[in-house]
Amino acid sequence: MGAERQKNVSRIQTPYIRQQEYAEIASARKRKLLIRRLSLFFVFAAFLSYLLISSLISQNAKLEAKMAEHEKLKIELAQLKKQEDILNENIIKLNDDEYIAKLARKEYFFSEKNEIIFNIPEEKKEK
Repeated sequence: MGAERQKNVSRIQTPYIRQQEYAEIASARKRKLLIRRLSLFFVFAAFLSYLLISSLISQNAKLEAKMAEHEKLKIELAQLKKQEDILNENIIKLNDDEYIAKLARKEYFFSEKNEIIFNIPEEKKEK
């Protein structure tokens, strides 16, 4: 019943009513444009966020790889420093004539005057 009455009611066409209708239409257009702008902004913001997050993740992965390589190289550096220390000690020892003579007697069976060297083979251990 109430819907039938609205069909029979006609609108009053005054300048104020027309102005209000135009204002409603303009307001609807502004709202529609605002929604379009906001949706475009949110799409752009989401795309930019995706780029930033993916960049952050890839940089984090690269950083972890570099840190692992850094730790590996630290260990290698420590080993090389130990080897360098050993080689420096050998250089110091090789500058000593007594050490060279002792090494030559031991490795190459050189002897001093009136010295006889006996080479005794080591016994094989039986199992």
